[in-house]
Amino acid sequence: MTNEQYRLAEGRPYPLGATWDGRGTNFALFSAHATKVELCLFDPGSGRETDRIELPEFTDEIWHGYLHGLPPGTLYGYRVHGPYAPEEGHRFNPNKLLLDPYAKEHAGELRWSPEVFGYQIGHPDGDLSFDDRDSAPFVPKCMVVGAAGGTRPERLRVPWDMTVIYELHAAGYTKLHPGVPPELRGTIAGLQRPEVVDYIRSLGVTSVELLPVHTFVNDNYLLEKGLTNYWGYNTLGFFAADPRYFAGEAVEEFKGMVDRFHDAGLEVILDVVYNHTAEGNELGPTLSFKGIDNVSYYRLLHDQPRYYINDTGTGNTLNLSHPRTLQMVTDSLRYWVTEMQVDGFRFDLATILGRETHGFDEGGGFLDSCRQDPVLSSVKLIAEPWDCGPGGYQVGGFPPGWAEWNDCFRDTVRSFWRGDAGTAADFATRITASGDKFNRRGRKPWASVNFITAHDGFTLNDLVSYNDKHNEANGEDNRDGHSDNRSWNCGAEGPTDDPGINALRERQKRNLLATLLLSQGTPMILAGDEFGRTQRGNNNAYCQDNEISWVDWQGIDEAGHALQEFVRKLTYLRRRLPVLRRNRFLTGEYNEALDVTDVQWLSPSATPLTTEQWADEAMRCFGMLIDGRAQATGIKRPASDATLLLVFNAYHDTVDFTLPDVPGPDAWTCLMDTNVPVREDLPVFNAGDVYQVTGHSLLLFALEAKGASARVLATIETRMTDTPE
Repeated sequence: MTNEQYRLAEGRPYPLGATWDGRGTNFALFSAHATKVELCLFDPGSGRETDRIELPEFTDEIWHGYLHGLPPGTLYGYRVHGPYAPEEGHRFNPNKLLLDPYAKEHAGELRWSPEVFGYQIGHPDGDLSFDDRDSAPFVPKCMVVGAAGGTRPERLRVPWDMTVIYELHAAGYTKLHPGVPPELRGTIAGLQRPEVVDYIRSLGVTSVELLPVHTFVNDNYLLEKGLTNYWGYNTLGFFAADPRYFAGEAVEEFKGMVDRFHDAGLEVILDVVYNHTAEGNELGPTLSFKGIDNVSYYRLLHDQPRYYINDTGTGNTLNLSHPRTLQMVTDSLRYWVTEMQVDGFRFDLATILGRETHGFDEGGGFLDSCRQDPVLSSVKLIAEPWDCGPGGYQVGGFPPGWAEWNDCFRDTVRSFWRGDAGTAADFATRITASGDKFNRRGRKPWASVNFITAHDGFTLNDLVSYNDKHNEANGEDNRDGHSDNRSWNCGAEGPTDDPGINALRERQKRNLLATLLLSQGTPMILAGDEFGRTQRGNNNAYCQDNEISWVDWQGIDEAGHALQEFVRKLTYLRRRLPVLRRNRFLTGEYNEALDVTDVQWLSPSATPLTTEQWADEAMRCFGMLIDGRAQATGIKRPASDATLLLVFNAYHDTVDFTLPDVPGPDAWTCLMDTNVPVREDLPVFNAGDVYQVTGHSLLLFALEAKGASARVLATIETRMTDTPE
């Protein structure tokens, strides 16, 4: 194949990337400081470079050209010429084949070798030296994709107050799934199988959050130890999904998965990494951005631009203060929404996305771009509100329209149920959506994304089974991963045959899950926690693409099946009881006009907790009374929801708790007791009755407000006494 096959024209500087229009393909690449850009074409069979074509035009810092007749499926890359002056921040090296930042599909994997570095490894001058070897045989290539076709269902729009997030790994979720054909396990095609989708839907969750699917790189130091970058937080392409996740054609397979989830009423949320790339620092490889325009794409030290600002802890930080880098990120997000139809994003280390040269700014360019964008402002935007840079911890600091992972909820809830002293008051704040963090500027309780566990850290089972991390399999002598896990092994480290310890562990799992799903805010469940998945005490399994991380479906025992059913009951309760997902913060303030206090905190004697009792570090048992008559919207009128009483007992022994006397019917229905997860009926008690609350347990009582439909509790009672599936 020679370039005479394709007639070269000037083309257009937009859209960026490779765009096929039915007659040919337009190529457009941003580089403000390049002196020449060459488009390289490759034979898909041999991988041999067949053509090298200089892009003829340079418009507004965009290099562009059009090749008539160039079809979809063509493999390509770029060689970018310019100054190699690392001390000035420039690292152009045309010997290195570069990925197009806008490529929508990649082919092949990176093979680590000295050729992929812009400098000579081992040279006395380090990264100031220059390597003239060709990297093309060792790096992945970009692929021209065809135009979108056909019609697809509209995106789902699950209301925030109804949202329950389920975090999973796109490959590890089905690697061991017996209902998925072996050839589809670990792929996006496997994830959309009816056996998988129906199960997820049965849990009562609404939104599946996928760990990163963008193309990523396996770190060389991991490969040398026989490990991989399993989680995928090492992105190299923001428009392309990683080829390793697919059984067939990537774009269509991913679209099919989204459509299957939408058909089942499930949203798809992507975990995305726009804070850094896989190119590392000045000693990292030259794969894309570094060789295209290093000073534009990355934040460099102002007085020493040879070096990178490392607010991510990965070696580099994307420069979202540059308009073209900002455009690339927002273009990527819009592509995944408009073309792939995803329903939202969780942003890794999101503080970086709001950081300008002066520091984090909730009115920064990226955050403002999302707020005003008609596409991006219509989807779910979830921040991981911290990084390792200055002022990096920003929980509650993001602007209206954003939700945020709330690690305060995670840490406090873990501490409370472990029995830590002096945690009750903070626990009360966290289970009411952390109003101290989020109740400002019209933000709603859903802005607090509550979680007990996530991909990073212990699973729920391991949280109640290990006091210490056990990360020996990671090859770092157990030095990696957090040591402050606020976990409790309940009496033995790891698996045990002791029935008493195992019973306590199961109850603690139920306590933690019930706290999560009955709290105000948006709950997020880690996949597998619903049946007690273990990682054998590994709390940093980022490099474990094996049975440590994969979901073990055939290992689910009787206790695991019981926990699954318990989770289904919790999500059902959350749907059926609107008072559990109020769109207004519970403040404990008395509403004189309605003669209602939205939430009251009660001692075991059914009296309001005093300041002295809150300050008592030994207090580990109290009640939370949510009045269903409290104002539910901005209209000042009483609601007619069920009134709920939650009782939390983190004490090791039984506590006598008096059921309070509140306006309405006298009968309290016990909907849940984590000490008695399965019962044939739901007992009813009168105000003033004393309930013996088992140590380490949580209870939920309901009282229908005057005027509410009597069918509400009746339907709940029916569902709660159903035979487990």
